[in-house]
Amino acid sequence: MTRISTAPTGRQFGDGPLSRITSRVYILLVVEALLLLTTLPGLLPLLLLGRDPSNLPLAALLLVPVGPAVSAALYALRHQRPDLTDLRPAALFWRGYRINVAGALRVWVPMVLWLSVLAVNLAYRDAVGLAGWWVVPLVLIAVGVTLCAANALVITALFDFRTRDVLRLAVHFLVRAPGVTVGNALLLGAAAGITAVFSEAVLALVASIAVLALLRVGDPMIHLIRKEFT
Repeated sequence: MTRISTAPTGRQFGDGPLSRITSRVYILLVVEALLLLTTLPGLLPLLLLGRDPSNLPLAALLLVPVGPAVSAALYALRHQRPDLTDLRPAALFWRGYRINVAGALRVWVPMVLWLSVLAVNLAYRDAVGLAGWWVVPLVLIAVGVTLCAANALVITALFDFRTRDVLRLAVHFLVRAPGVTVGNALLLGAAAGITAVFSEAVLALVASIAVLALLRVGDPMIHLIRKEFT
């Protein structure tokens, strides 16, 4: 008796390399547009601010919408399948924004406040009587706070933990996953370089790519959390 094969003999729609590339570009463009839309109320005035140290507290306030937007983008990029027949990055973004906005703000706002206090002290160190040798420790603290916040945003976006547990895990994985920490430090350096050489506007225009990079760098941490804590 002749055996009849039921396996597909050809490539399915949306499986080709061009289709996959097209779907990924589409997802990034949609997420980028939504990132700009949700952060525009803060970013637009921020772009008009001069780079005077006296504007640091106001700049910190204007950056508050960035945290929930990044959290929503992380959620959308993590859960969207690169399938041309099932592309819904906008729906995933808004779902991630809705369920993560409170948790993201609880992580993001303290980080922004900490960084603004450190930046003001560094900018006016002579006026506050801060010795020159304090510059290096304060910069290191600022970097540590930012790296911890990056871990916490990823965890908040993808897992349902209490805020204190999110912060514990974020600090824990600074040491537990050194590759993630180094990768995030490189991303932070690249973002700072783009902002210094060009402007915040250029960084905003590649925000979805930066969020995707943050997600890819955090993959080992995500895997360990899923394996050991969920």
